[in-house]
Amino acid sequence: MSSQLIPLVAAIIAIGVAAQILADRFEIPSIVFLLAAGIALGPEGIGVITDDSFAALPAIVGLSVAIIVFEGAFHLRIEKLRQATSESIRLVTIGALIALVGTAVVVRFALGAGWGVSFLIGALLIATGPTVITPILTVVPVRDRVQAALETEGIVNDVTAAILAVVVFKTLRLDEPTLSAFLGLFIERFGGGVLIGLALAGVVWLLLRYIDLSPGSAPQNARLTVLAGALVAFGAGETLASEAGVAAVATAGVVLGNLDLPYEEQISDFKGDITLIVLSFVFIALAALLELEDLLALGVGGVVVVLAIMFVIRPFLVYVSTVGGDFTRNERLFVGFVGPRGIIPASVATLFAIELQAAGNGDAATLLVGTVFLVILSTVVLQGGLARHIAEFLDVIPMRVLVIGGGQVGREVTRRLEDRGENVVIIENDESVIEKARQEGFAVHIGDATDVDTLRSAGADNAKTIIATTGDDEVNLLIGQLATTKFDTERVVCRVNDAENVEAFEELGVDTISTTLATAQAIDNTIERPAMAEWSQNIGEGGDVQEVTVKSEEFIGRPIREVGSELPGRCLIALITHDGETFVPEADYTLERGDHLTIIGEHDAVRDAMAVCRGE
Repeated sequence: MSSQLIPLVAAIIAIGVAAQILADRFEIPSIVFLLAAGIALGPEGIGVITDDSFAALPAIVGLSVAIIVFEGAFHLRIEKLRQATSESIRLVTIGALIALVGTAVVVRFALGAGWGVSFLIGALLIATGPTVITPILTVVPVRDRVQAALETEGIVNDVTAAILAVVVFKTLRLDEPTLSAFLGLFIERFGGGVLIGLALAGVVWLLLRYIDLSPGSAPQNARLTVLAGALVAFGAGETLASEAGVAAVATAGVVLGNLDLPYEEQISDFKGDITLIVLSFVFIALAALLELEDLLALGVGGVVVVLAIMFVIRPFLVYVSTVGGDFTRNERLFVGFVGPRGIIPASVATLFAIELQAAGNGDAATLLVGTVFLVILSTVVLQGGLARHIAEFLDVIPMRVLVIGGGQVGREVTRRLEDRGENVVIIENDESVIEKARQEGFAVHIGDATDVDTLRSAGADNAKTIIATTGDDEVNLLIGQLATTKFDTERVVCRVNDAENVEAFEELGVDTISTTLATAQAIDNTIERPAMAEWSQNIGEGGDVQEVTVKSEEFIGRPIREVGSELPGRCLIALITHDGETFVPEADYTLERGDHLTIIGEHDAVRDAMAVCRGE
């Protein structure tokens, strides 16, 4: 048996790595390839994997889920939560309730299931989960607040779905199921898991911060300590009550991810690799157990359930959860489309089916597994596979701005850019600077920006502007070289601290800001142009100057004298750039599509005018 098992496991892992490579190549979430591989290897394919292949599959799935959930929770930063607080909270409360009730009602009437099984399926299908959301967000880099909402929903609802489903299942098997019994079981599992997770996170943090981990191998020991802590948290939670381990490991991951851990970058990379391996194994193994006859037995009712979940329940719960928030209409449509189900429903449904069959309730087991896997398969293939195309169609993938250096200059530039709605990421490797930038609410990518891989992982491939603001001209020059030669960036701006180095920067073809010349110009403006100098210092607060491209059909083909009177009060068009030439326009100048306007005036009026010019 072992001689057959070893090559099988090795092959699954190899296929998982291949799936990740294909996902990166074709910009399709890896889960699509993993599910396809699992079905191909299972009884519905070549039959390499069968029910008897892994005797300890439930235990393997449990530990794998622990690692996957911990990985997702570890990357859930508090600063991200602040960017989508209201949307995130409503998604995991009101949204989860709508998903539970809506799915249960559809299953009840479309498939004729009993209310107990219907609510069991509804509880399981609350979960989206980091196993399916993270691969999508890897190839669809949406705005940070949208990403934060999806990640938060995935992690929290994974825990909610797992615990809620177990509580529903256990309550149904009681001689006298009551609401009080249901609430008692839920509080026991969720509350107990959270307490265990907090305790284990505290122990791991103390070990990493205050105990000598042997300097020569400290990074390795730190990685192993965190991994062991995640598994111990899961095991301790499961010892307390079934599925309390998911709550424990999620809590430990969130807490440790937001503490100041030594070797954080190495820990994160290590856990990412481990997660890739276990995710590949579990998805392929569970998909291989899928039987086509279980899906076909659902008939038209199964199709109705899938369509209702994807195109009615999910969009409705997202609309309710995001109404009045900061999401744009297209972002709400995108989030409403992205709701694939993943490993938690698959693994827990498999375990429930085994218990139901053992109790002589084979019909309920078949209905449970068939419905859950049909929804997983449909949502992963359609929503996961088409996510990138839908995002591009809805135009929700923002062009990022990378600011290299989180010092005073870098943070002030970031503050001004974010005030204009730009999606800005600071790249910094100094721990004290990183902490200060995060405290001020900025998104920070940890790493050395003179390394191409660091720039790429921070989003340089999708950056419209890269700004080097460090106090070291050599660093800024190297960043300028990398940005202009390695990435297709629209604009590269470099700070020059020594005026003698300006020529070297200009030879790169980058926009150059000399600290010396800028200071001299500011002093000259204060002396010779005091009004302009005072106005410039007020930009971003009371006053503002912005540039916008004309897209509104109502403005194209009309003269400035007409358009200017329709702009919001206390702002005006100061300059126009047409065919590369910039000039002060006459009142009779007729606007053309693509004209670039420079608008000056009060802060809010300028922002409103920009929206009007874009036709928003």
